[in-house]
Order: sequence, then structure tokens, then C-alpha cells
Amino acid sequence: MSVKVVITRDQGMALLRLEMNANLFLRDPQETDLGRKIIDQSIRMIDELGLEAFTFKKLSKEIDSTEASIYRYFENKHKLLVYLIAWYWSWLEYRIDFETHNVNAPLDRLAIALRLVTEQKAYDNSFPSVDESALQRIITNESDKTYLTKQVDSDNKEGLFRGFKSLCTRIAEIILEINPDYKYAHSLVSTALQAAHHQVFFAEHLPTLTNHKFSAGKVHQQNYEFLLDLIKKAIKV
Repeated sequence: MSVKVVITRDQGMALLRLEMNANLFLRDPQETDLGRKIIDQSIRMIDELGLEAFTFKKLSKEIDSTEASIYRYFENKHKLLVYLIAWYWSWLEYRIDFETHNVNAPLDRLAIALRLVTEQKAYDNSFPSVDESALQRIITNESDKTYLTKQVDSDNKEGLFRGFKSLCTRIAEIILEINPDYKYAHSLVSTALQAAHHQVFFAEHLPTLTNHKFSAGKVHQQNYEFLLDLIKKAIKV
């Protein structure tokens, strides 16, 4: 697997920890109880309040700690958001690697990858400090804010977008297995991954921009069918 995973045990249960780029944090939040609390509660609060209304002061009250203690892990809320988004993409790549490991046909692996990207997320108890369903909503509503900034180039040099780029490469490699002559594999995949959350956002808030219908379960299935159709037609299979 391309994503490095550390296995730990807690009361007999196997727990997993994704190894993240050290430039994403000042102190790894996965290594301490307080760090895990910061991750857990910040996901819930950003999901509920939005990034603009979310502050470390509000977070400190929710976790019964101090702002100073949070700043020991993340220098600001932008870096915290970048960490959460990067974790999500790495988690998705881990799941794609795991579920396609013994699947030989590249077209089948592509379908599995797109299903995992688009499906409505449920809680993954292997990562107890992360609410993946709430984090998926943050991806939909907030992820563009991680790179539509003046410091995008310096953030990129620090490798802060490595999770997204690695996931794009992973799926692009599958596409090139199907059609080695296709010239735009990375462009197609990055567009599809963006569409995976843009179309859900449009269905909920700007419905005239999509054919998807925002209703329980339907929008994610429609998104899967749309992206699979888009990619298969683009690569001519």
C-alpha cells in the first residue's frame, strides 16, 4: 500500500493510524489524547459552524482545554483544515488500496475506487477519533479553501497537498492500465475528484448546475454513475 498505516491495539481492538506529512502539524495529534480530542471536536464544529465561524477559542471550550494547548498542535485553523482534508484523502487511498488489492481487472478496480470516492461515508471504527461522515461534508463545503489562497505555492512546497496528489496518481495509474494511450489521466482524475464533491454541493445548494437530486442516498449513487460514465467515455471503454 502507498499509504503508510500504523496498527495499534486498545482493549483488544485493532486501531489504525495514518502516517501524515510532518509539515501538516506542529505536534502529531494522533499521538496524544488531547490531540485526538482536537481532531474529533474540530471536525464536529467545522461541520456544524463552517470554517469562518470556527475558532480555536470555541474549540478550547468544547474540549475543556486552552487555546495555547491547541496552538501547540496547529499554528492556525487553516493548517488544521489542511490537515483534516489531507487525512481524508489519505484515508480514501488506504481504503482503495485495501479493497482493490486482490482485484485483477483494472476496470473493476476503477469502479471500486469511484464507489469509495463517491459513496456516503459511514463511521470507520478503526479510526475512532474521526467522524468520516462529518469529514465528508467538510470536504464538500470547505476543501477548496485549502488551496485557493495566496500561500498555495509555499504550502505545496511543504507537501501539504500530497494526500490529494497521491490519490490522483493512484487512480490515474488504473486508468492508464485500461488505456495506456490516454493522454490526460491526471487531468481527468483531478477533475473527477473535484466533481465528486462539487456536484453534491450543487445538488444541495445550486440545483440548476447539476442533474443530481439531493435526497437521501440518491445523490451519491448518481454521482458514482456520472463519474464512472464520464471516465469510461473519456478513455473510450
